[in-house]
Amino acid sequence: MDLQFLKIDVADKIAVVTLNNPPVHAQARGMREELIQLFDSLSDREDVAVVILTASGKVFSAGADVKERRNIVQEPGDYLKHNRLTREFFFAVSDCAKPVIAAANGPAIGAGFALMLSCDIMIASDDTWVQMPELDVGLAGGSKLLMEHFGRSMSRYMYFTSRKISTQELYRLGVISACVPRDQLMDEAMKIAHEIAAKSPLAVRWVKRAFNTVEEMPYRDAYRFEQSVTIDLSHTEDTKEAQLAFVEKRKPVFRGR
Repeated sequence: MDLQFLKIDVADKIAVVTLNNPPVHAQARGMREELIQLFDSLSDREDVAVVILTASGKVFSAGADVKERRNIVQEPGDYLKHNRLTREFFFAVSDCAKPVIAAANGPAIGAGFALMLSCDIMIASDDTWVQMPELDVGLAGGSKLLMEHFGRSMSRYMYFTSRKISTQELYRLGVISACVPRDQLMDEAMKIAHEIAAKSPLAVRWVKRAFNTVEEMPYRDAYRFEQSVTIDLSHTEDTKEAQLAFVEKRKPVFRGR
């Protein structure tokens, strides 16, 4: 597919998707449509086991394109259409069949932070900060996503004050998995990606599906569902190979079936 707002590089079953709408990677309609299409395709690509999402330059994403939003309503239904596209922009990442690692290389603001939070694993450079300034421009949205990662007080504190939060603080709170110098960010992301890519692609896909499915389930129902996934996986060639390789003390050779 032809890409105008994104770049993609695939090697060793790792896809690196780079936001490429300088200077601040504002999320205009074109970028959102492009990202949805790209991530849907990544779900089906057999040559991709894991995805890294990052950005060019020194900003991860400044969020929604406010200039575009001011003129978004031209006829009835336009705002509803816009909101639907915005939702699917984030869901395309969280619903991607492959694990997605956010490598935030600069400020992640508003919808930019929401995009980061939609990923499975988050790491960031130590000079990065995040912010939810929606109230400053008379908007709302993203509070539910914040509450999945922060407690009641912190979620509201971030939203009502619009204060910037450092990635050192996010790491201290356990929201992100690593906070590293900028020049080490992609190395760290690649290290995590290679570890995931070395596992059974079938098992990884099912486990991500299980994470997304049990998120809203009561504990007993969630555990029961996960056990059903384990049963199904136990019948696959990959699981039998993984267990045999463990016993034989060698690296497994997975075939994705």
